[in-house]
Amino acid sequence: MIVRDLNKARETDRLVSTDGWDSTRLLLADDNMGFSFHVTRIKAGTSHVFHYKHHLEAVFCIEGEGQIKDLATGEVHEIKPGVIYALDKNDKHELSAKSQITFACTFNPPVTGNEVHREDGSYAPAPEVAAE
Repeated sequence: MIVRDLNKARETDRLVSTDGWDSTRLLLADDNMGFSFHVTRIKAGTSHVFHYKHHLEAVFCIEGEGQIKDLATGEVHEIKPGVIYALDKNDKHELSAKSQITFACTFNPPVTGNEVHREDGSYAPAPEVAAE
């Protein structure tokens, strides 16, 4: 059984912070669950382009408001507590936060915890991350 406390995890290297957002990675690849689980906060007034070419992601909004735009179709969806979106086609998207948004996120394959976003908004595939 794995038990972790979000607030304690935020005091460790499981908290990854960058300009406009942070993510606490509560489950990672080495936990052998077949997915990773993160609590991510997007700062109010920020906008970010992501394109997880090598990962599928499901995202559930816990608090805050914003929008997600599918960059292939231009379709825009409102984000608010209780909304989930799933990037089932490795969808390139833009996420904009009206207020601070808190998300619960899963990634498949699981991230290792060492990933950083590439210039195109993606993470490297797991074998490349392991080699770095």
